[in-house]
Amino acid sequence: MLTCHNDVLTITKQLVNIESIVNTSGETDMANFIYNWLKQLSYFQANSSSIVLEKTVDDDKQRYNVLAYIKGTKRVSNKTVMLMGHVDTVGIDDFGQIKDAACSPDDLVEEMLTEAVPSMVEEHLKSGDWMFGRGSLDMKSGLASHLYLLKYYSENPDQLEGNIVFVAECDEEDGSHGILSALKTLRKWKKEQNFEYIAAINADFVSPRYEGDENRYIYKGTVGKLLPSFFITGSETHVGSCFEGIDPNFIASYLTKQISYNPDLCNEAYGERTVPPVSLKQTDLKPTYTVQTALSTYVYYNFFIHSWSPKDVLDLLKEQATIAFSDALVDFKKSYQTYCETTSEPIREVVWQPRVFIYEEMVEKLVEKYGDEYVSSMNTFKEKLLEDSSLDTRMYSARVVEEAWKWIEDKSPAIILFYSSLYSPRIEVTGKDENEQNLLQALDNAVQFVQPHYEHPIVTRNFFPYISDMSFVALSDDEQGIEAVSRNNPSWGKKHFINYDDIRAINVPVINIGPYGFDAHKKYERAELNFSHYIVPNLTNEVIKKLIG
Repeated sequence: MLTCHNDVLTITKQLVNIESIVNTSGETDMANFIYNWLKQLSYFQANSSSIVLEKTVDDDKQRYNVLAYIKGTKRVSNKTVMLMGHVDTVGIDDFGQIKDAACSPDDLVEEMLTEAVPSMVEEHLKSGDWMFGRGSLDMKSGLASHLYLLKYYSENPDQLEGNIVFVAECDEEDGSHGILSALKTLRKWKKEQNFEYIAAINADFVSPRYEGDENRYIYKGTVGKLLPSFFITGSETHVGSCFEGIDPNFIASYLTKQISYNPDLCNEAYGERTVPPVSLKQTDLKPTYTVQTALSTYVYYNFFIHSWSPKDVLDLLKEQATIAFSDALVDFKKSYQTYCETTSEPIREVVWQPRVFIYEEMVEKLVEKYGDEYVSSMNTFKEKLLEDSSLDTRMYSARVVEEAWKWIEDKSPAIILFYSSLYSPRIEVTGKDENEQNLLQALDNAVQFVQPHYEHPIVTRNFFPYISDMSFVALSDDEQGIEAVSRNNPSWGKKHFINYDDIRAINVPVINIGPYGFDAHKKYERAELNFSHYIVPNLTNEVIKKLIG
């Protein structure tokens, strides 16, 4: 076992001390620190071309990745293991009055001990066995583990029959510009250095899965994440004559009731189930107050997948939206009938029917009817819309659908289903090829070797349960699944684009061996020192040794 605890602790504190909040200049500060830290190592002084500080591409922010590689001298081999981790964190506003100490672990402990905190947090604060602070868990302890190992092998390249590539990427907490940019350099190195990528090891955080869970998890592959979105139109009316129209917010409420927390929408694979979808935004698109019901409503949901493809999810949610729409109309008719019976007003026939379109279906119908006139007009609209910097990809997509809806002749109520954000692809690592088999065997051996040195069970599972940049180093989806994303994202090619060929060119099996702790993205974020700074680097090192040692 490597005696690494103190070194990794020191590096982690240095990283946490840098406030590297996503979409701020702190990301650049962090990249510069890592670059300069590595440049001081004798290996990179002698091999200056083996390390780069690179600005992200197609990014409206100025931020950087750090990439480096070490070539083993024990025996020349093209086999290459990738160590990856993100440099950015979420914000610190949740720390309130003590946010000035959010990135100073020692000061933060002193500040928190003066506050009333939950009993477990108090126990951890007093024990000295935990590091508190923004990024201590997500994921600077893991990044520090990788940096320690890179330093170790820079001093001992004679222990490697192959190569190590290190990637410290920005923007994981938002749009993944970092890893998507890094792919281009990884692809270039694959060609120029003849690297054969055989495994990737991410070091993102792990946490208990339930209260009282003592396991420390290692994950093979990762969950996929989609953002299915719905543009909903009603039939507008004055609120004083509410039954003469139907409020799209009313329909949206039934949609959310049908989709959010629905266990039937959990995706099971290899005995593991995703959490169900949940609403992340629900709003009408009225710009100002009026006494007219809204013309349209916009809703989107987080949706995790293990084995379903993006096309599967569209088909599934079209069915769910139809059910929700039908239920909304049934209850609308019941309420209308009851109202008329109690007021003695005559009942008119409610003629609306559930109408649900997938975006691609709507576009095909409009192109068939209007041809180049529609295509040209929409392209002009999308280009003009790019000038509004306040729109993220989600609202940009909603505005594109809203504009396309204007071309629809039948304006009776409808739901349009589409994707409006980055798709983080699912990755399965099941042993389907030699690289996966070797990685899984190396992982099993590492756990068996390290487990006697640690009191809690180290357990492997199939899917990392959180969104991460692991999603962008391999693809488990077929071409049809990927096309379902590009064809049904209204911002595709304008506000948003991913070159999936870059991912296919790397296509490396990936696992996650990361720090353990509680409350990532929260005020009491903390990492367990022993596991995070001693067990994690040793587990990672044992995998490296088995694969290229």
